[in-house]
Amino acid sequence: MEHTLIGKDLSIQKIRELIQMASDTALNVLITGETGTGKDVVAHMLHQASGRNNNNFIKVNCAAIPSTLLESELFGYEKGAFTGAVQFKPGKFELASEGVIFLDEIGDMPFILQTKLLEVLQSGEFARLGGTRDIKVDSWVIAATNHDLLNDMKLGLFREDLFYRLNIIKIEIPPLRERANDIPILSKYFIRKYRQDFNLDKHPDLNGDLEDLFKLYHWPGNVRELASVILRLMVGDEPELIKSELLNNMETDGYTLPMEFMQISPDKQESVDERSSSPETLIPLKDLKAEATRFIEKKTIMHALNMTGWNKTEAARLLKISYKTLFYKMANAGIEKN
Repeated sequence: MEHTLIGKDLSIQKIRELIQMASDTALNVLITGETGTGKDVVAHMLHQASGRNNNNFIKVNCAAIPSTLLESELFGYEKGAFTGAVQFKPGKFELASEGVIFLDEIGDMPFILQTKLLEVLQSGEFARLGGTRDIKVDSWVIAATNHDLLNDMKLGLFREDLFYRLNIIKIEIPPLRERANDIPILSKYFIRKYRQDFNLDKHPDLNGDLEDLFKLYHWPGNVRELASVILRLMVGDEPELIKSELLNNMETDGYTLPMEFMQISPDKQESVDERSSSPETLIPLKDLKAEATRFIEKKTIMHALNMTGWNKTEAARLLKISYKTLFYKMANAGIEKN
């Protein structure tokens, strides 16, 4: 499978250069960045650009595997090492020898296991669980995290010596909001990809308001969130619903709503016009923002209820809020089934 880093931003160009440089060294690489920025993609690109590209690429998600199992996953075990070990099992480090082992979410690795990992990085040797013989491996170690490891070290959650062993070459991926000019390029890429992958004919219109909002939105889920939004538009979600959700997310996360997207419900417009007819009675921006938020929330809730045939449980699930919260918001907005 081909992995590509999409974008023309200067930061992305520098990452491509780092990948080419690092791929010839087999020095440990630490990839940092927020969730959804594409750390997995960069790790695969390092493998593809290296002389190890014909050998295994083994990914281990340190956050997804229970701490009690992570050691045996990484280093394997001998037959009889523990109850249920009916035969020997090679670890991920063995499988990745001569290839790449990608330690994703390294910041979530248990502290006690970090010590053993450090020993492997220093010597290239380890013993399987229950084993007495050291095994020599030549695995290129690439690690990734969305943690602030410097802060984790101060809190005693991450070993300082392990950090410096991993952080030989650092590749930092910027959040999507810091390279907004790449958003149209990424959007077009995902449209082409999903049309091909899922045989979708719909081509969402990303011009006008939606395109402007995409560039202003803070994208907490980064490229992964953008891909999800594009797919939703292609399978039939209304652009107005998407816009309302994005604006609600901005408000919830403490971002100031773009003025061009702030709306006031028609039944309130007259009173707003009256109050703002002279400089002394201009409506405060804070009140205007609250009014806009209430209107957007009500519109979004009504859309979810209509989509689900007024099934409140399903509507709450779509809105990603609790059933109780939905009832509270309906009552607060005066929403009743007519």
